[in-house]
Amino acid sequence: MVDNPVNSGPVLIPPNDSFNQEWVKNVHPPTWKNPKPAGQYNLVVIGAGTAGLVTAAVAAHLGARVALIERHLMGGDCLNTGCVPSKGIIRAAREWTTISRGAEFGLEFPPNTRCNFDVAMARMRRLRAYISRTDSVKRFTSLGVDVFIGEAQFASRNTVKVDNTTLCFSRAVICTGTRPSAPQIPGLKETGYLTNETIFSLTKQPERLAVIGAGPIGCELAQSFARFGSKVVLLEQINQILPREDKDAAKIVQNQMEKDGIEFIFDVSIDTVEQLPNKNKIIRYKTSKGESALVVDEILVSVGRMPNVENLDLKTAGVLHDMAGIKVNAQLQTSNPQIYAAGDVCFPFQFTHTADALAQIVIRNALFPHPFKLGMATTKDLIIPWCTFTDPEIAHVGMYESDAKAKGIEVETFTQTFKEIDRAILDSEDHGFARIHVKKGSDQILGATIVGPNAGNIISEVTVTMKAGAGLSVIGNTIHPYPTQAEVLRKLANQLRLARFSKLQKKFLSYLFSLGR
Repeated sequence: MVDNPVNSGPVLIPPNDSFNQEWVKNVHPPTWKNPKPAGQYNLVVIGAGTAGLVTAAVAAHLGARVALIERHLMGGDCLNTGCVPSKGIIRAAREWTTISRGAEFGLEFPPNTRCNFDVAMARMRRLRAYISRTDSVKRFTSLGVDVFIGEAQFASRNTVKVDNTTLCFSRAVICTGTRPSAPQIPGLKETGYLTNETIFSLTKQPERLAVIGAGPIGCELAQSFARFGSKVVLLEQINQILPREDKDAAKIVQNQMEKDGIEFIFDVSIDTVEQLPNKNKIIRYKTSKGESALVVDEILVSVGRMPNVENLDLKTAGVLHDMAGIKVNAQLQTSNPQIYAAGDVCFPFQFTHTADALAQIVIRNALFPHPFKLGMATTKDLIIPWCTFTDPEIAHVGMYESDAKAKGIEVETFTQTFKEIDRAILDSEDHGFARIHVKKGSDQILGATIVGPNAGNIISEVTVTMKAGAGLSVIGNTIHPYPTQAEVLRKLANQLRLARFSKLQKKFLSYLFSLGR
């Protein structure tokens, strides 16, 4: 979908409208010329996704001499093909669904009211172009960063080449991220398919869309396109969507997706994909019920990610890696102590906010001396929440119950449904629950899952509590505004209080009350 991923010609991303032109102008200026190297750099950052941008910006702010190398688009996956465009269309799809429920709230619409896919996609492109200013070449040069657009390749353990120019560094950080992977299905490559890197260039809504993979990206986009009006079939090789999450939480999301018209095919094995004469695509697959076929207009593949490491010549730099990415220690150092890595290319929790946190660790460790490695920042201290932005949202932080049991930690689990939360009832969004695991005999929060309205926002209160070393009782003793969905956490704390209030304590208090009569 892109004419040239490096700095040897213009980048053209369809549709070539004013929004995409503005976007590309910001993140890969067509007339950009790389600067002359400024001698020895304190830090060379390879990759301008979230981890790289944060690292470069903070290092430059601290006064370091910084070079930033990007072979394609500044902003990385999040801005260009991930969080920003996906949440743009998720919001549009959710609004359409809200309006379609208008009769419940007393709204009436003419029978010919329709959804306009083109307008929704144009809105997404317009907002992406606007947000791209934050990650632009212009902004980072104004911060004092030397920006190089081109393919980076290590020339030694302390030098890297870009655009036939050699940069020398005291420290380097690899932040090259990941890209979509695809299953080895006969005919898939020849037939053609979409990924999160290409689906946001669509200008025509597919009438029939197959989604292969029921992870977060697959579920978010499947639901959005179903709400746009596409006939969506989601194929998953196991028997659950969102396999990282608790089954009952994932099932709540699945139930809503089914209401949105999505058909699920679980425990599926795809045999072949073929192009039909009319340009449609046919997927031949097997389940326990036998062989079948599915004809669609487009196929979205969302089955995982692979690290971007192929062209870096890591061997020359003495940096070890494997299929999962670059190998780092808890301080994010690679096997070459002068070179660090951050973000998706080296870390299993592949989220924008995690990449930001890892960049902060790299800054502390790479730019400041640490005799005998004492006082270095470490990934062991991170508490990482995440959220899948389906409707309802599903968010998590910390351990699942199975994680705690695997570590031999006894837990108590408390679950509160949204059906007993007044705000959720009033909003007609009372499907879902909040669940917190505490260490048995204490109020120490080990982990939490929330599936329901605003789960991604509510989980932050739990995360702050865990980071502060406080317990569930602190949430219970905190006044929450009424009516809000966050009351679900206060009610969980009330459950803990009641569980701790034993029959013997109640009997003793009853006795004391009787004496006061």
